[in-house]
Amino acid sequence: MKYIALPEDRVRRLTFYLAMEEYVARHVNDDDEDFFFMWQVSPTVIFGRNQVIEAEVNLDYCRRHGIQTYRRKSGGGCVYADMSNVMFSYITKSDNVNLTFNRYINMVVLVLRKLGVDAGSTGRNDVMIGDRKVSGNAFYHIPGHSIVHGTMLYDTCMEHMVGAITPSDQKLIAKGVKSVRQHIALLKDYITLSLDEFKAFVRENLCDGEIMLTDSDVQAIEDIEKEYLTEAFIYGNNPAYTVVKRSRIEGVGEMEARIEVKNGVVKAMNLVGDYFLVGEVDRLIGSLVGVRLTREDLEEALPERVDDVVRHLEKEDFIQLLLQ
Repeated sequence: MKYIALPEDRVRRLTFYLAMEEYVARHVNDDDEDFFFMWQVSPTVIFGRNQVIEAEVNLDYCRRHGIQTYRRKSGGGCVYADMSNVMFSYITKSDNVNLTFNRYINMVVLVLRKLGVDAGSTGRNDVMIGDRKVSGNAFYHIPGHSIVHGTMLYDTCMEHMVGAITPSDQKLIAKGVKSVRQHIALLKDYITLSLDEFKAFVRENLCDGEIMLTDSDVQAIEDIEKEYLTEAFIYGNNPAYTVVKRSRIEGVGEMEARIEVKNGVVKAMNLVGDYFLVGEVDRLIGSLVGVRLTREDLEEALPERVDDVVRHLEKEDFIQLLLQ
């Protein structure tokens, strides 16, 4: 696997690194090599492709504390990042997102175990140390490539992590910090390496070479980045709806169906939540436009498999969500 390096060592906006993943996937070719790079950002909240920012991010807290907010193209939930932790990006030539995701998680787990850390993984998207989360990850694909990115909590500002996605009342933040601290692991508590030493260890154990991008590559990445900075992308499109159905589905995550219904027939639908897409959601939604909200009609309209669009989603669970 080749490490992707930048010609200038400086901290950029989170959106640059998301655009860099896309650029590498679309334009960097080196036989059948996979690619990897690490990055750090000033305090930032990044939320999932299918999430509604106002419902997930404490925008007032973020503005007051200078925390940037951006959307990514992968699914999953909100993540807070700062210079005390490190982000990983993995790009491979594969259309099989599930296979890619599992391969990446196993690589991260093995690296931590080489450091003597008792790391493991959950069935959804987390790397764990014991029963505490040390890394959350998300994934998506573009034609011919799959991209996985994730956090590694070496350390972090706990108050910002909690305050950026919860009410800003100081008592609630203090209570939230205590609660979250019981459920996450900070890698610094389990290894003797500094953050820079840890990054060097990861690179040495995962990569066997380097590709240095050029200034023209950086310019092309900045052009891709412009999409991530538009209000339309950050705030999303929230069409009118008349019915809201929401549930937490085991192994899938939070899912909320916002449906425009007229005379019992679906006219439009939007699916929001922290679930993971492995296919085109428009194909799933499109199969339901013009369909009556009855079990018989939904069973007939939906394909037998929906887990090739939403990871781990069963057809019956989706129908139950829509009919509840």
